[in-house]
Amino acid sequence: MADLKFTKSHEWVNIEDSRAKIGITDYAQSQLGDIVFIELPQKGDRIEKSSQLGTIESTKAASELYAPLTGEVVEVNEDLINNPQWINESAQDRGWMLKIRMEKSQEIETLIDEVAYKEFIEKEAH
Repeated sequence: MADLKFTKSHEWVNIEDSRAKIGITDYAQSQLGDIVFIELPQKGDRIEKSSQLGTIESTKAASELYAPLTGEVVEVNEDLINNPQWINESAQDRGWMLKIRMEKSQEIETLIDEVAYKEFIEKEAH
């Protein structure tokens, strides 16, 4: 998916018009290990860029999820709550977490592209 944007806290964002689909990156899920639980906001909740939007737990650790953009949650992947392993199996397809209606389109400029994200994780790994 060439149109994906990323955060340095390992979330991916797929932007379509004024909406953004959000999940965690394949790299993040591989670092977490087997994901066993996820807690997400509810439809209608408002999330602020960089604030905690949920929690993800694996057999290794629990981690916070951070909002890559500000907006209102318009859809939550409810099936993911009962099937958190989908994040391990398909982080950018069935493992998507939520969709928001963006409120501040200028925030998109704070996200990085795939090339920059790959460079970032290579540096982080060393």
